[in-house]
Amino acid sequence: MTRLLSIAAGVHPDLAPERMVEVAAAAGWPACGVWFDPASWTDATTRAVKQRFDDTGVVALDLEPIIPAPDHDDQGERVIEAAAAIGARHVLFTSRLPDLSATIDRFAALCDVASGCGVTLVCEFLPIFPLRSLAMARDVVNRHPIGRAGILIDNLHLSRSGGTIDDVQSIDVRRFPYLQIADAPLSVPTEFAALLDEAINGRLLPGEGSLPIAELLAAVPVALLSFEVRSRALRDGFTDPVDRARHLLTSAQKFSDF
Repeated sequence: MTRLLSIAAGVHPDLAPERMVEVAAAAGWPACGVWFDPASWTDATTRAVKQRFDDTGVVALDLEPIIPAPDHDDQGERVIEAAAAIGARHVLFTSRLPDLSATIDRFAALCDVASGCGVTLVCEFLPIFPLRSLAMARDVVNRHPIGRAGILIDNLHLSRSGGTIDDVQSIDVRRFPYLQIADAPLSVPTEFAALLDEAINGRLLPGEGSLPIAELLAAVPVALLSFEVRSRALRDGFTDPVDRARHLLTSAQKFSDF
């Protein structure tokens, strides 16, 4: 089976949401993700992004992120409403709340909103956040029906949090509607700053590193694939956003039939 391939919003952190859709379409991507900035997103943004998806036929894979934290309102309901309006299939949730029970409660409240909007809420874990492991993400979503709540595995975060393919296989595969894919060396940074820099600047194209990408895809054989290659080298080497997206697509297409 050929998987749907999507380009993640993080590949082009400087693009306006509607421009992200245009770039994905021009480069030949069948789907893309969009970044929601609460400071700049307006009703006009929603209309423009929806129009770009309608005009290009690109699939709206996800809108991100919702990140509740102790010191601010994450505006999760607003993100979900925008996702529904643009036709996005998923909304990405993670959490900076130090108490897992608070994360579970917030996810549950937003899951109700997402369900009413026809959107699947996916829980992503990051080793630099309190929500830092696959096991914790499983605990967050297990209270909700499959199809309504999912787990998003970014394979870089899986590696850096100490997760394994066996850990993935211990969870119902239907919990993983899509995966985020990049590559990296096997050696794991140990300091917070190094983990953060790798996540936003140091990712490699799939096949350039040593992460077990093929093994992960075999463990989750029906998931859609979002390529989250946030890379300073890619941004510097391909300053034109369409060229960058097209270069990444060439690498991503090798994995479409895994």
